[in-house]
This record gives sequence, structure tokens and C-alpha cells, in this order.
Amino acid sequence: MEHSFLINDKILLRALEPEDIDLMYQIENDPQVWDISNFTVPYSRFVLKQYIKESQCDIFVDKQLRLIVIRREDNVPIGTIDLSEFSPSHKRAEIGIVINNQYRSMGYASQAIKLLEDYAFKFLHIHSLTALVSVQNDTSSKLFISCGYQQTGVLKDWLYTEHGYEDIVVFQKLNKE
Repeated sequence: MEHSFLINDKILLRALEPEDIDLMYQIENDPQVWDISNFTVPYSRFVLKQYIKESQCDIFVDKQLRLIVIRREDNVPIGTIDLSEFSPSHKRAEIGIVINNQYRSMGYASQAIKLLEDYAFKFLHIHSLTALVSVQNDTSSKLFISCGYQQTGVLKDWLYTEHGYEDIVVFQKLNKE
């Protein structure tokens, strides 16, 4: 039986393309994302173009995989989803997602997570996916719980923000197959 990864009837996940520069620029330069992403400075278009150009789009080479979330009805890019901190020897990775504000609360994030999980578990044979979520981010916590992730821990004072230190909730999903 043929299996299609990274696509369903509402969205598809695809590799970065040069035309994604505007979306990447918007996401990477959003200070609301910096706390969770370890970014501390804005990215220039030049740096982002180099990132897109130099990315092999091979998780085994780059140790990460960034995909663009595309809404199929109009082929509009609505966000990004990543596997990072990939460890092939331990068969684990972290998962992260950013959906543009105007497309939130429409089910796209949970669909993207499920598509990427399917790819990670069935094709890459990853055993463990982990999401790190600020304790202040109830929306993301609810998202990962709704996708079957379990809270497995709390990292105290993990993020330093303009308001001081914040704890991080560790969510994990194991490949049961």
C-alpha cells in the first residue's frame, strides 16, 4: 500500500523554497517567537536567503528539518513546522510550530503536527518527539495535549524573558509502532 506523507486534504508540508523569504522574515523577526526559539536578534533577508540556499533539507545532514505549512485550498503558506535537535542514534527530535496569527484556531496546527509525526514515526523511525512549551503558553500546551502529547516534566527557569525567568513544560509523544 502506498503511503503519502506530509499531505492531507487541508494542508501540505513542503521544503523551503526561495519564495518563502517573506514568510521566514516575518516569523524569524517576530519578537514573540524569540523567547521560545533562542533567537536574540533580527535576521536580515540576506541571512535568511543564505539559510534557505544552504539547507540540504536533509535531517541527517542538517540535524533539523524545517517545512512550510501550506493551505491547500489557495496554496497560501501559513506557517512553519520543524524537527530540531535530531539525534539519529537515540531516535529522537524536538518539534516546534508557528502558524501565522490569522490562521490560528482553525485546526491547521494540529493537522500539521499529525502529518509531521506520521513522517517522523513511520518514515524516519523516530521513537520520541518532544515539545518544549513555556508555562505561560496555554494555547500551545492545549495544542500538544490535544495531539496526544503527555507532560513529562518541567524545566525550571529555562527561559529568560523581559519579565524574568519562565519555566518550560516538556511534552513528549512516543512512537508506539
